[in-house]
Amino acid sequence: MNLGVRAHDFGRWPAGELGRRIRAKGFSCVQLAPPKALAGFDAGGGAPTAETAAQVRAALDAEGIRIAVLGCYINLADPDGDRRRAQRQRFQDYLRLARDFGCRVVGTETGSLNADYSFHPGNRGEDAFRTVAAGVRELAAVAEQTGAWVGIEGVERYVISDNRRMRRLLDDVGSDHVRVILDPVNLLSPENHARQDDIIREAFDLLGDRIAILHAKDFVVETGGIRAVLAGQGRLNYGLLMELARARRPDIDVLMEDTEPATVDQGVRFLRGFLPAAGPAAMGDQRTAPRSA
Repeated sequence: MNLGVRAHDFGRWPAGELGRRIRAKGFSCVQLAPPKALAGFDAGGGAPTAETAAQVRAALDAEGIRIAVLGCYINLADPDGDRRRAQRQRFQDYLRLARDFGCRVVGTETGSLNADYSFHPGNRGEDAFRTVAAGVRELAAVAEQTGAWVGIEGVERYVISDNRRMRRLLDDVGSDHVRVILDPVNLLSPENHARQDDIIREAFDLLGDRIAILHAKDFVVETGGIRAVLAGQGRLNYGLLMELARARRPDIDVLMEDTEPATVDQGVRFLRGFLPAAGPAAMGDQRTAPRSA
């Protein structure tokens, strides 16, 4: 397993300085959303050029940092057709640039029927599923041409909201160039978090051969919902999660989220405890003790 981080959790810097700061914390790879992480990048100007992508890759390579995922998170269910098409085009641009960035996975969530990404009851319906599936099918066709992978991340409040719906999407699209970014915390809600072990096991049972990236954060339960926190600071059963990940995907990139430079060392120490080789008996059910309720 390779430990990485979401690059923009370190702020916006020139690529070389960003890589230096990330490497100093012990990471070897990143999820890079260029508009959020790269100083001087014009967020409103669309995708970068191939030349810029190659320069960013070289600057990060010089610091020993590899791009594991290009973040291009769009709303595949946006109710406005013109906006949906524009967002899909931006994602396709990143798929075509993935090789220049030295990356294979371009990642997104699936979004909501509400343009502001808030939950919409229709997200659970067939029309929303068909809209998203059609969009992913279009993206997959470009990925097949470029050799990239479309990385889809499930989120409980969005259209692809659980493991079974994700499996259905993979089967419906029918392309080996669609892969899964697994973030177990994103699949949890106030109603289902007590069943987290079943949800984690189901993810590997249904999606194990397609899981390309593992996101690492934690959660606490508060009045009104689930709040994401730094890995090791909450209730996620990392013993089970990492046991299954090592058994099914021992070479996977594990990318930390919800970090900041001042506290990230705590999360790194916690996750490093799961990375050395050990058998299932040693991993077992090492549930993290909740730090807060």
